[in-house]
Amino acid sequence: MDNSAEPDPSTWRADLELRLLELVDRYVVFGVRQQDIFDAIATKVKRLREELEHDPDAADDVPARDVVDEPSNDWPAAETDRADR
Repeated sequence: MDNSAEPDPSTWRADLELRLLELVDRYVVFGVRQQDIFDAIATKVKRLREELEHDPDAADDVPARDVVDEPSNDWPAAETDRADR
């Protein structure tokens, strides 16, 4: 399956199921029990639901790494004319 292609809106559930099966199979090959994988997925889904209830528009939040932390220029010394120097 091509990961770069967007799923058809009418078949997204089938696409999701296929991707979940591929994910589970990947970890089963590494020796992880299916039940452990299902439990981990269920735990993550529960946490994602809780996060959604807490912050419904998390995509609108600005990541801390994108915030420019520069000093403000509204302090008295910043108002002096550069010609004085």
